[in-house]
Amino acid sequence: MKLITFAVPCYNSESYMDRCIESLLKVGEDGEIIIVDDGSTDKTGKIADSYVKKYPSIVKVIHKENGGHGSGVNVGLENASGLYYKVVDSDDWVDPDALSKVIETIKKLKKEKSLVDLLVVNYVYEKEGCARKAIRYNNVLPSDRVFTWDEVGKFKPGSYLLMHSVIYNTAFLKATGLKLPLHTFYVDNIFVYYPLPYIKSMYYLNVDFYRYYIGRSDQSVNEKVMISRVDQQLYVTKSMILFFNPYDYYESNKRCAKYLIHYIDIMMSVSTILLQLGNTREHQEKKKELWQFLKDNNPRLYKICKISVSGLSNMPRWISIPGYRIAKKIFKFN
Repeated sequence: MKLITFAVPCYNSESYMDRCIESLLKVGEDGEIIIVDDGSTDKTGKIADSYVKKYPSIVKVIHKENGGHGSGVNVGLENASGLYYKVVDSDDWVDPDALSKVIETIKKLKKEKSLVDLLVVNYVYEKEGCARKAIRYNNVLPSDRVFTWDEVGKFKPGSYLLMHSVIYNTAFLKATGLKLPLHTFYVDNIFVYYPLPYIKSMYYLNVDFYRYYIGRSDQSVNEKVMISRVDQQLYVTKSMILFFNPYDYYESNKRCAKYLIHYIDIMMSVSTILLQLGNTREHQEKKKELWQFLKDNNPRLYKICKISVSGLSNMPRWISIPGYRIAKKIFKFN
């Protein structure tokens, strides 16, 4: 059995996918790379096929009709045979030295018969025109050993788990029944939210593994693109509010419950600030409707968000927008 499966959802990725695939090939026979060609109309499919011919024991390709990023993640998981499952976007890549340490860790856990549900690694913003910024969790998570939710510290406002930092146990993730929505952006938030209450064991490897590229004008995280797709951001946020009530886990798993609340607060903040940036009558109405949705479905969580980060985002624009700009400079997101 392969130690890890890398799923690479691709849509018209011909100009940058090579860097991603080449970085993953360093896993050698310990891993498999599943390239999911999501109905591309350029040379993405041919490039993927060329890798299969050259590395038949490592690379697989699945050609499918376009279904969006979530569809690519779903298909990759359905076909994954590795012990662990990692999604790598086609415009990103991984660090070779950190990859070696990830493989060593999985081998160690396998030998000790202590395969955890979740491996956590660091990721690095590779933003055009800016110095690299690494997001690390050593101030929140114990390093280099197995731990549970009871040992997880408090995440700061600008710190939380992203798709870039999580590597799931494949059998565990399949058992959760996770299926991401099709034709929807920002479903990576669901990917790192839905499985959390079911996680029993974790391992944090303090290495700068994932390289998260920001610089293309058409990227889904580009600010203008996010404003134009705000309805999809709202859909994902509302879906996460409805998944489960974090307070249902408060007695049995307080640390997890607190993190789930923290994540919803972040999602409310992102959605609210995008609507503030849009600044039309329609955007303002959608902002009111979003907060009413939270209040109707979880009054307790609504009260928490009102006095937290998302509450600051919901203040008058002359306060919220400058605050957002300052936070953007500090945390270097988007």
